[in-house]
Amino acid sequence: MDRLIKFLSCWAVIALVWTGAALAASPPQASSQVLGVREKLPNGLVWLFSEQSGLPLVTVKLLVKAGTLQDPQGKEGLANLTASLLMSGTKKRTAAQIAEELDFLGAKLGAEGGDDFAQLSLTALKKDLAPGLELFQDVLLNPAFAPPEVSRKRAQILASLTSDEDEPMVVASRTFNKDLFGAFPYGHPVRGTKEGLAAVTPKDLSEFHRRYWRPNNAILCVAGDLTLEEAQKWVARIFGPWQAGEIPAAKLPPIPPLSAPKVVMINKDISQANIILGNLGITRANPDFYALQVMNYILGGGGFASRLLDNIRVNRGLAYSVSSQFNPGLEPGPFAVALETKNASAKEAVEQVLSEIKRIREQPVSDSELNDAKSFLIGSFPRKMDALSKRAWLMGYAEFYGLGLDYPWRYPELIRNLTAGEIQKAAWKYLHPDKFLLVVVGKKSEIPPLFGAASPSGGEEKKDVQKKTDN
Repeated sequence: MDRLIKFLSCWAVIALVWTGAALAASPPQASSQVLGVREKLPNGLVWLFSEQSGLPLVTVKLLVKAGTLQDPQGKEGLANLTASLLMSGTKKRTAAQIAEELDFLGAKLGAEGGDDFAQLSLTALKKDLAPGLELFQDVLLNPAFAPPEVSRKRAQILASLTSDEDEPMVVASRTFNKDLFGAFPYGHPVRGTKEGLAAVTPKDLSEFHRRYWRPNNAILCVAGDLTLEEAQKWVARIFGPWQAGEIPAAKLPPIPPLSAPKVVMINKDISQANIILGNLGITRANPDFYALQVMNYILGGGGFASRLLDNIRVNRGLAYSVSSQFNPGLEPGPFAVALETKNASAKEAVEQVLSEIKRIREQPVSDSELNDAKSFLIGSFPRKMDALSKRAWLMGYAEFYGLGLDYPWRYPELIRNLTAGEIQKAAWKYLHPDKFLLVVVGKKSEIPPLFGAASPSGGEEKKDVQKKTDN
């Protein structure tokens, strides 16, 4: 999915908001509480463990810093293709044999790419953990990258990229990311580009795997029906032989600055204009992340509780849905507002988006808005650890972004202590109604002139749909 398409379906990927009114209502808990135990193998592998004995299941999740940020220019999609092909055969198992073994065990094993990291995950019954982990180890350490499998997977991804061009909001999202980030890796789909994938060879895949899929470049998360001693034995046995290596430093091109409004119009014979407006946002390590979570909930991330939906849908009837999100990563991600509206009302809808952005920058939010946002964010927090796989994911997320394993017990106070002044300060600093990127996919003949699209601010038109990010 697109970095932006992800937030159109849900703000769940890295917002880290969970359920649990009890957590919101109870007094602050001691930060000595942690998600799990943190240990490290001699080969540099950091691993985390959480004992969860409710069900006889074990989840193992490996996060490897081998995502889109490591894609070389000209071979966009290499990182994701590498991860995707782990399940397509090893030096001693075919893809069919891997599938048959998993089916026999009733286990789940999967790999996927991402912007900041790739993942390899296993969930199995405790009684089947030995064969499950042996299969996990084989897939991790011995991928074959056989030319026929490479060709098959590449064709599959290319077909999906082509079919996405029929989806107006995907087109808008891809165009927004490409124009916002330029040559920076966040500017292309996780799945890659047609040109980049065509340039990837089996040798490139083997070399990428050799360079980046190393224990000293990874985080292992184990959660489930094991004691710490059992987990230690399994981790040492399966991952101890994994050899460390020197990890190349990423050489990232600069992100182009936005110094004025920029409008990109893509002509498509459709009745609804698909609109994305925004600017460069923040990294996940930015301490203003929490103020921006609250601010964004009030602006456009809170569904019917948000100002954008109340103004643009409820009061004006211009759109069925409208939402906003910050999508931070290891590097600055986008801030974007997305909506669909009739072609004829595109200009009015965009003007209202900008009006709400200006209002939240210039006026403090109300006490009721602030309290409602805090209550939701704190009260919905535990959803991110109410299942075994979620807890494993959260441990890895907290470790990867340096949040600490006590993060769940610090989060409520990080949100609760924010003031209306801090929310306004964050909005003023990170929202830019005077220098934004606006992408509109719609029927040009029915859309009124949009700012720079008609002249002064440097807008431009695009007739052909180009790539953008997904997943």
